[in-house]
Amino acid sequence: MTTTETGDPVPIKAIPLRRPGRWIAAVVVVVLFGLFVYGAATNEAFAWGTYGQYLFDKRISAGAWTTIQLTVLAMVIAIVLGVILAVMRLSPNPVLRAAAWGYLWIFRGTPVYVQLVFWGLFPSIYKSIDLGIPFVHQFAHINLQDLQAAFLFAVIGLALNEAAYMAEIVRAGVSSVNEGQTEASVALGMTWSQTMRRTVLPQAMRVIIPPTGNEVISMLKTTSLVTAVPYSFELYGRARDISGANFEPIPLLMVAATWYLAITSLLMIGQYYVERHYSKGATRALTTRQLQALADAQGKATVVETLPDTPGGERK
Repeated sequence: MTTTETGDPVPIKAIPLRRPGRWIAAVVVVVLFGLFVYGAATNEAFAWGTYGQYLFDKRISAGAWTTIQLTVLAMVIAIVLGVILAVMRLSPNPVLRAAAWGYLWIFRGTPVYVQLVFWGLFPSIYKSIDLGIPFVHQFAHINLQDLQAAFLFAVIGLALNEAAYMAEIVRAGVSSVNEGQTEASVALGMTWSQTMRRTVLPQAMRVIIPPTGNEVISMLKTTSLVTAVPYSFELYGRARDISGANFEPIPLLMVAATWYLAITSLLMIGQYYVERHYSKGATRALTTRQLQALADAQGKATVVETLPDTPGGERK
């Protein structure tokens, strides 16, 4: 080994590898993107003037807000129902397992559009609903044909379909936790609810959160299918109604796509921070702050070790 005059090894001069393929790929991508932007900007079919006119139209923004409401309400119901179905799937009771499996079989085996059409025809199938004790007393009578509840049926249709997928996500998350964790919690005297809340669910959330975030984003886009109910006051329905009046569907589709992309981007940012919160301790990779703290601690330890001995024979 070559050393310097002081005896230290000669520092290695690292030369980075040349990667011409990366530069070529970057140039090709930039050129293709530039050609696409130029072609879109000069294509009269996009009608960018109409696009700018309706991008912040009150009807479009109101439709976007309705889309967010549909997404939030449907996902809340789907998550609650999905947890219940997951518990039923994991239950030792064969009746509960069979009922949950049948629910998943039906709602995952049929298209969501068909299900929404069914909910749109629900008032025609069941003209009224009677609540009470059969053959004894009737508490309430609801005439569904007079009930204007397209928004409610849209939420129900979306939520029931999504619950089937959330049930499998929750079941996979709970099953991913080692049984030894549950046994250790029971040995410490925790009840079943304490074990689920303090041991199982915090660890299962690492598996549940990423696909749940994807399902929320997917639900946002699935709301465009509620026109099958029919319900046309969400984002896509508003854009379609406007394009039916001005006969310019392409710029209105671009407007709707821009709003969907903006809302989806916000959801992706929120998903990133939620995933980072629940992934604490899941990896041994240290953050920059942890590495800096470790380096500072090692530096202080080195200084203490190099201090001379005191007259009493103790180190400071």
